[in-house]
Amino acid sequence: MPRSFIFEYNGAAMLSEATVRQLLAPFGLTLNGEQIGQVVSYLELLLRWNEKINLTSIRDPSDCVQRHFGESLYLGLSVELSGRLLDIGSGAGFPGLCLKILFPELSVTLLEPVAKKRAFLKEAARVCGMGGVEVRRERLEEFARLLGAGEAYDSATARAVGNLAELIPLASRCLKPRGLLFLWLSGRQARELGYHHSGVRRVKSLRVPGGAEGEIWWGENGVAEPAGSGNGDT
Repeated sequence: MPRSFIFEYNGAAMLSEATVRQLLAPFGLTLNGEQIGQVVSYLELLLRWNEKINLTSIRDPSDCVQRHFGESLYLGLSVELSGRLLDIGSGAGFPGLCLKILFPELSVTLLEPVAKKRAFLKEAARVCGMGGVEVRRERLEEFARLLGAGEAYDSATARAVGNLAELIPLASRCLKPRGLLFLWLSGRQARELGYHHSGVRRVKSLRVPGGAEGEIWWGENGVAEPAGSGNGDT
């Protein structure tokens, strides 16, 4: 049976599971009862920890559901993730740990150099009952250097990234040939990035629903851009 309210946050009642479903509906997401429960548990933990450490600037529970969970999970409407996923600069776990809710068989490695945020990620995985989650302290450049032969990933994700010119070639080194890279970008970042960068070719861009200008840039590793080729956008 859906829980009506989980706890009070800053004096206001927390969202019900039914409300969370409604907030995710504009993203086309249909989650089962267990997945909705994981979202609510994750959200509760995020808001509690955020009172003590800086995990997100978004304080409103409804905005958290849409901006963090909705925008992260939206990728799952277009691709079925499997195998091993590397989440770069995980922070509060978006999108990598969040995608584990949608794809429970996925093996996820979360890169987060800040100790307090790593502690949160481990606790979030525990509270949500997630196995197959590894939390690492390395920054991407160190992790790429340490990655051994045969340890490449099937996919990688990054959200709210900074220097794309540095991130993309390092992410490429961590991916298998034809491995997939997904970047949550602002409209300006997406226009600057274009179609091909450091061995990763853009496959398509997914426009994220909602008021904010942004998209998910979808690239494939180790594929040359054919002359005069087009691209797909949704």
